[in-house]
Amino acid sequence: MDIKKEYSRWLEKATGDADITEELKKMDEAQVEDAFYRNLAFGTGGLRGVLGAGTNRMNIYTVSKASQGVADYLLKNYDKPSVVIGYDSRIKSDVFAKTAAGVFAANGIMVNIWQTLMPVPTVSFAVRHLGASAGIMITASHNPGEYNGYKVYGSDGCQITTEAAAEILAEIEKLDIFADVKGGDFEEGLSAGSIRYIPEEVYTAFTEAVKSQSVLYGDEVSKDISIIYSPLNGTGLMPVTRVLREAGYTNVRIVEEQEMPDGNFPTCPYPNPEVREAMALGLEYAGKYSADLLLATDPDCDRVGIAVPDKNGEYQLLTGNQVGLLLLDYICSQRKKHGKMPKEPVMIKTIVTMDMAERIAAHYGLDTINVLTGFKFIGEQIGRLEEKGRRDSYVFGFEESYGYLTGTYVRDKDGVDGAYMICEMAAFYKARGISLMDKLEELYRLYGYSLNTLHSYSFKGSAGFERMQDIMRLFRSGIEELGGKKREKLLDYKEGLCGLPKSDVLKFLLHDNCSVVVRPSGTEPKLKIYISVSAADKERAAETEAAILSDCERIMEG
Repeated sequence: MDIKKEYSRWLEKATGDADITEELKKMDEAQVEDAFYRNLAFGTGGLRGVLGAGTNRMNIYTVSKASQGVADYLLKNYDKPSVVIGYDSRIKSDVFAKTAAGVFAANGIMVNIWQTLMPVPTVSFAVRHLGASAGIMITASHNPGEYNGYKVYGSDGCQITTEAAAEILAEIEKLDIFADVKGGDFEEGLSAGSIRYIPEEVYTAFTEAVKSQSVLYGDEVSKDISIIYSPLNGTGLMPVTRVLREAGYTNVRIVEEQEMPDGNFPTCPYPNPEVREAMALGLEYAGKYSADLLLATDPDCDRVGIAVPDKNGEYQLLTGNQVGLLLLDYICSQRKKHGKMPKEPVMIKTIVTMDMAERIAAHYGLDTINVLTGFKFIGEQIGRLEEKGRRDSYVFGFEESYGYLTGTYVRDKDGVDGAYMICEMAAFYKARGISLMDKLEELYRLYGYSLNTLHSYSFKGSAGFERMQDIMRLFRSGIEELGGKKREKLLDYKEGLCGLPKSDVLKFLLHDNCSVVVRPSGTEPKLKIYISVSAADKERAAETEAAILSDCERIMEG
């Protein structure tokens, strides 16, 4: 790309957004280069980038071009294609959603768009409920406020496959960002009927589907449980509070500073419930009001984090792994108790999610399906079960990064469902005088204390990329032991394994139910090492984890 030529072209033609025009005029040479040195990458996660002017930014022009590419793909593959569009609370999310709608409508594709901001799982749900060909969600998930993104779903309600992403990218790359994109006015599309708001009954159907996930089966619970909830200025407020209220959980207090949608995220610059800083205000509220449970969902409400009091009344943040283990055990125990366990039951998790989950699943007679990192792979496995007439076999799916799904009504992680089921579980145990910390300790006694850690290592530029490749080669060079634990098996997913797509990922299965996963990140220049340890107690687990990490870092040094 001729950076200066493209910049000049944008100065001339990018006149549809005053913010973009003003930014272009103020750019210095370094800013021009950074904004135009490449096109914003499109992959299985769609687009994601910093807001602003340029081909390497999220703006109405890059969104329009992506939408035209998706439209061309749909027109080649469907007779009468239609799309569902949703958007979150981020800056310009509503603008980008309406921009995309105008492009699809101009291409003769029927547009169904949520009338207000909604969680990402409602797009997956509406695609399936309305029989649409694709779904678009304008979101950057839990990234900082300067980001936005464009996520694409297939007709099955899953995020698009690698193959579909490649086909869409090929369509996008054919296009000139100004000359080849059809556009239409959103309001005119509404008047003409080529764009329509999704009916309220679809939203109601979604909330009913979430509530139907309950596994109480008539058992008594303490629905007066004290709950603090933070939507982290995102989309969760309306659906999470509605589901809890309709299910009878009325003792819910909202973190006021994080209640209303706000793409600037003023009190949590990195709005990710995995990060303690994002939970800080909620923890203050929990302590002030002596709450039984703190919940927080990320801006697009597909992740949920929690904190609960320990025996000393101090609030402990639980990891995604720990919450997943608790939910798995609770759901399985209730299903077994009430005779609701399906034939050939299945639990699905990612390969970096805590291995202890497999032991819990086996205890209740569930088979475990392990998939690559990313909840879309869990969604794909649910689809495969459905194709075999075994949709009811699915019991639970989760990933370590705070994503959970208890049913098959969507094909993505659902923070509304996660929040609801966590509240039900906490209320169930409270009625029996058991805290979630008590229950977690019980699981450790039954299955062994388990510790999961994630370590990330950053590498910059092309030299960094080569270094990561060298490190992966070193890990493939016949390592027989890590941290004093002998290797029992090495799973190399590079050429495809267990029916999964090819991926540059290694998993070492070690003695004593320990494991190590090594993989380059798919979205940033980092190498990630996930260590899963089982031991008699917390201290020994920490010692083993440290020994394994030390060996891994020694190998990385070459």
